[in-house]
Amino acid sequence: MRVPVVRHGTLRRRARRRRVWWTGGELLVTVGVVLLLLVAHQLWWTNEEARRGAERTVEALEREWGTDSSSGSEVAAPGGESGAPAHGAGSGDASRPGASRQDVSAGTRPERPDGSQAYAILTIPRLGLRVPVAEGIARRGVLDKGYVGHYPGTQQPGQSGNFALAGHRNTHGEPFRHLDRLAPRDTVEVETRTAVYTYAVDTTLAQTSARDSGVLREIPRSIVHPAHGYTRPGHYLTLTTCTPEYTSRYRLVVWGTLVSSRPR
Repeated sequence: MRVPVVRHGTLRRRARRRRVWWTGGELLVTVGVVLLLLVAHQLWWTNEEARRGAERTVEALEREWGTDSSSGSEVAAPGGESGAPAHGAGSGDASRPGASRQDVSAGTRPERPDGSQAYAILTIPRLGLRVPVAEGIARRGVLDKGYVGHYPGTQQPGQSGNFALAGHRNTHGEPFRHLDRLAPRDTVEVETRTAVYTYAVDTTLAQTSARDSGVLREIPRSIVHPAHGYTRPGHYLTLTTCTPEYTSRYRLVVWGTLVSSRPR
């Protein structure tokens, strides 16, 4: 019976292969752990950090303005009764009869803020949301802080035209995570140093192109889906975010109309 002879070279090759496989396995495990940490950072830590920062900013604005915002009489907006949301018009012509191109309440026009400055507070009761509004839509200076950003070139709160805002749907506080849950007649409140403006949701455009500039016009109307939007001047609110979740391919748009305002 012949006894197989194992040469030293064969043993060394086998040892090298084992080391290669072991090293490769270690590298794969390390890469997997790093990826998991990155995902955790994006999905958990950035949210916690941004939410805490946004909460501190809201508190700072409230301290700066004073906590008593209940004084002052309610002023009815065009087409809506004081303190009551107007009826949602849905897609198509959702303008209000008798809408004026003048500001709703004289003397309550907010100052024009500096870039990235938080200057208002957005409250959406349906979503349990209360976050700062800052000027601009820069990711690093505004959106990644958990703020909602005001589109430059659109109107300010309470003004005739289109007050348009953007916010993250996922990560960095994700203030607009559940924007798709808003329904007609839900209220959206915008507080500034001088006034509180209440908008009522009219309609939602579930998906449109990221380049659909029509949704930001003074009379907002989609140029991709022309059946959605308004046809007459009014006092409008536009909320935008990315869709589907965890992508930035399309935009989700919610529109509303100003129904009341009151001084702080």
